[in-house]
Amino acid sequence: MELTSRAHVVRIGIFTWGFLIMNFSYGAQSDINCLRSIKDSLKDPLNSLYNWNFNNNTNGFICKFNGIECWHENDDSVLNIKLSDMGLKGQFPRGVGDCKAVTGVDLSSNGLNGTIPTDISKLLPYVTKLDLSANSLSGTIPVNLANCSYLNVLKLDKNQLSGQLPLELGLLDRINTFSVTNNHLSGQVPQFKAGVVSADSYSGNPGLCGKPLPDCKGSSKKNNSAVIAAAAVGGVIVAALLVGVSLLFFCRRVVRKRDDDPDGNKWAKSLKGAKKIQLSMFEKSISKMRLSDLMKATNNFNKDNIISTGRTGTVYKAVLEDGSSLMVKRLQDTQHSEKEFESEMATLGKVKHRNLVPLLGFCVAKKERLLIYKYMQNGTLHDKLHFVGDGEKILEWPLRLKIGIQAAKGFAWLHHSCNPRIIHRNISSKCILLDVECEPKITDFGLARLMNPVDTHLSTFVNGEFGDLGYVAPEYARTLVATPKGDVYSFGVVLLELVTGERPTHIAKAPESFKGSLAEWITELSRDSKLQDAIDKPLLGKGYDSELFQFLKVACNCVISGPKERPSMFEVYQLLRAIGERYNFTSEDDIFLLSDSGGDAAFEELIVAQDTKEKH
Repeated sequence: MELTSRAHVVRIGIFTWGFLIMNFSYGAQSDINCLRSIKDSLKDPLNSLYNWNFNNNTNGFICKFNGIECWHENDDSVLNIKLSDMGLKGQFPRGVGDCKAVTGVDLSSNGLNGTIPTDISKLLPYVTKLDLSANSLSGTIPVNLANCSYLNVLKLDKNQLSGQLPLELGLLDRINTFSVTNNHLSGQVPQFKAGVVSADSYSGNPGLCGKPLPDCKGSSKKNNSAVIAAAAVGGVIVAALLVGVSLLFFCRRVVRKRDDDPDGNKWAKSLKGAKKIQLSMFEKSISKMRLSDLMKATNNFNKDNIISTGRTGTVYKAVLEDGSSLMVKRLQDTQHSEKEFESEMATLGKVKHRNLVPLLGFCVAKKERLLIYKYMQNGTLHDKLHFVGDGEKILEWPLRLKIGIQAAKGFAWLHHSCNPRIIHRNISSKCILLDVECEPKITDFGLARLMNPVDTHLSTFVNGEFGDLGYVAPEYARTLVATPKGDVYSFGVVLLELVTGERPTHIAKAPESFKGSLAEWITELSRDSKLQDAIDKPLLGKGYDSELFQFLKVACNCVISGPKERPSMFEVYQLLRAIGERYNFTSEDDIFLLSDSGGDAAFEELIVAQDTKEKH
């Protein structure tokens, strides 16, 4: 009997897998149409989809498109669509429904508007991750989302969504990451399986109630129990339909007034009762500041004061009464208790180095976590390199070299001398800020410990939860473990940006047939002995050519695919410092000093050591 049962299970498994294969191999043309429709329906002001060229008949050509992963490299069947932070605008692209086998869709941190399609489960029947966070989506969250039964990750935070959260979402028994923070939602929250969704997943929506939030006013325990019981019967389709019908009926009869938030600071207005909270400061000069001072300095955290927005939070410019400025970072998705958070802050407050953005203090107000930093007048390295305004000059080579050397010194200190030693995990040209003299200062160090735990869902990790697109070391896809050599790879991409002037995922100088990242392009040029083609042309012929090639060689060593073959961050700093020895960019009391044998000798010695590693 047992053998018969097992054979029956095996037959069912084979049948199911065969069904999926038939479904997923719907045809290459369907997936090609899918991506063509997505490109046609979205505005692309940054030309992020520049290599989405459909005039190609080779197998797997769409798998080389920016942001696209396929089930197999030579098969036009899309597995993941990863278009986060690409400046795309428009409504949700319904053409995604033609990608019949897609399991991951990440459209976060763009300019999407309009509503989430009411038939979302028909468009994405097999989706395991859906990330629409940090857009401008409005309207209600469709009940139909509850039919996306494979969902592990659902992120709808930082939008303009309103109305009630569908209680049916509690039927998604695979969910392990869920967030609707900073919207305009109200009413009873769904009841997910115990321990999956915390109160922080709902922050920034003061109208929401029910466990794990405070009980809803005017609702009896009996009614609450009934709702919970109804949500628990995941397998009973009739119950789900009844709840859906009743909710639709209720929604038609009740007119909800949308709570507009033109200044983008509704969350800050909810802190009125906490204005007298005194900030915990690490600098005596501003130790008497209160939350009310920050509110005034940021115009109540008005959206016009936003400097930047990233995965770890939003940064605001705060102008104090004496005319001086600070940066205030509002953290998102931190899972630590107030006590744990304060302990982490006490540690980070002691982490001080010339090439780190000084953390001046922090504030805990209700569920909000705010970090106060010294203001950096020249913004991010990313913007200085890639968004040169009309009339602005590009960064000259000596300044680029200085930035590379001093940033390397900061990262080397975090890796080798800081106590506790810190792996950054999110290195990019966006986390390197420039002060008034364009000296680089590293930000976001130590914040990885304050964010959500690493998601075990593979596509979530490589989508950039712990690294921006183009910076993540290739071994992360296999190990999901952050390492110092992973930081070295990410910093290597930054060095490539400095010497080539190219963006990590948008290579203007590469031929149209090339579909990879900046690091992959450099690897291809190196293999063909054409590295000289990568150097930013305005830098050549000005007496720096030797330094440019040496710098490029160091960057290439950092992005070697095998982590063991990469130099340590300390070695990276030594190599760069040797290149810039004649400029005296580093101080005499630098803790990372080269030997008395001289810069050129040290450079040659380390380069030879790296070449030896490559050969073995």
